[in-house]
Amino acid sequence: MTVSTILLIILILLLVGAVPAWPHSRGWGYGPSGILGVVLVVVLILVLLGRI
Repeated sequence: MTVSTILLIILILLLVGAVPAWPHSRGWGYGPSGILGVVLVVVLILVLLGRI
């Protein structure tokens, strides 16, 4: 496994954990999942371009 694959898996798990449907994150709103979603999209673009 490369570092980019591990980073991608960790970001996906963080995004799923920040979804407001879970009881521990219900009061957070959509902020954390939105921010993690943007980070995930940026990392995906960098991986596809071969920069990471």
